[in-house]
Amino acid sequence: QVQLVESGGGSVQAGGSLNLSCVVSGHTDSMHYMGWFRQAPGKEREIVSCISRNRVSAYRVSAYYRDSVKGRFTISRDNAENTLYLQMNSLKPEDTAMYYCAAARSSVMSVNHQDYNYWGQGTQVTVSS
Repeated sequence: QVQLVESGGGSVQAGGSLNLSCVVSGHTDSMHYMGWFRQAPGKEREIVSCISRNRVSAYRVSAYYRDSVKGRFTISRDNAENTLYLQMNSLKPEDTAMYYCAAARSSVMSVNHQDYNYWGQGTQVTVSS
């Protein structure tokens, strides 16, 4: 069984930073892509960022960011520690949402939440203006 446990959420003022963590336990070798999604009240769950398990070169991993977070958020993973991170800088009120960590068995990158097999319980991020 695979378990994902997020931490690091909280309340900050606009312009502040938070660093989310997601510790994964279980059959971690079967998971290729991992990602962060978020869902605000009354809105659809949306991809924030995702990252491949393996590096595509010595200096690059395959990663995706939604346009609204590019340049502000950075995703990373430590395979040895089975941990996924999301460093969020220059936070805006529109970033307020429940943030979920997710993992996919597929080796093909997907931004659709339906393609992810395992989910954490979520961590709340609230950004005030």
